[in-house]
Amino acid sequence: MIIRPIEVSDAESFLELSKRIDESGFMLYEPGEKATTLEQQRKFIESIIAEKNSLFLVAEVEHKLVGFMSAFGGKVKRKKHSAYLVLGVLDDFQGRGIASSLFNSVFDWAKDKGISRLELTVVKDNIKALNLYRKMGFVIEGEKVNSLIINGQPMNEYYMYKLL
Repeated sequence: MIIRPIEVSDAESFLELSKRIDESGFMLYEPGEKATTLEQQRKFIESIIAEKNSLFLVAEVEHKLVGFMSAFGGKVKRKKHSAYLVLGVLDDFQGRGIASSLFNSVFDWAKDKGISRLELTVVKDNIKALNLYRKMGFVIEGEKVNSLIINGQPMNEYYMYKLL
């Protein structure tokens, strides 16, 4: 397994990866909802690479992308110390330490950049992810009630944070 920063040349592979991860039902987008074009994906990757306080990592196994983690740093002075995280790992590759490796890489990067607060949200019913985030040191900060509608049902999300 290789953890590395995303490259513009990964755009097509990443689009496929994100569409497959959306099928889990726990991501923001519904399965099949994301309509990002290859050119839009390339531009997005370029913009993330250009940001000094954001990071986009991919996990690669046998030359295939199997997971990712993005850290979107705060844009204004009062939020420069924080970053919002998004994680996705294909079902077939969960439980192999990929997510933990992605987190540890982001922790190292954040410390290097002077980022002292990491935050994320997780669907309350996503017990596997919730347990992973707790294992990685995240704490529940609050609950967003009826924040998403999944399969016609209102779902709550937890806000979680970790201080470095």
